[in-house]
Amino acid sequence: MKCLICLQSETINGFVSIPFERDEFRLVINNVPAQICPACGESYVDEDVAEHLLLKAESVFDEGVREDVCDY
Repeated sequence: MKCLICLQSETINGFVSIPFERDEFRLVINNVPAQICPACGESYVDEDVAEHLLLKAESVFDEGVREDVCDY
């Protein structure tokens, strides 16, 4: 797909790190599959991946963890 931000390049398959923050809660999920623009670096995740990320972040938050780094 063409990058929606820079409109210069087609995105390529890759992996990114996604940070989450809420008050004092910090979580980084690494190795998330995404489409990445080689021109500007903008990344896009599929809807099912986004849903999984949000559920994972909510689960970690509910466990009382305040800082964590994990893999997708």
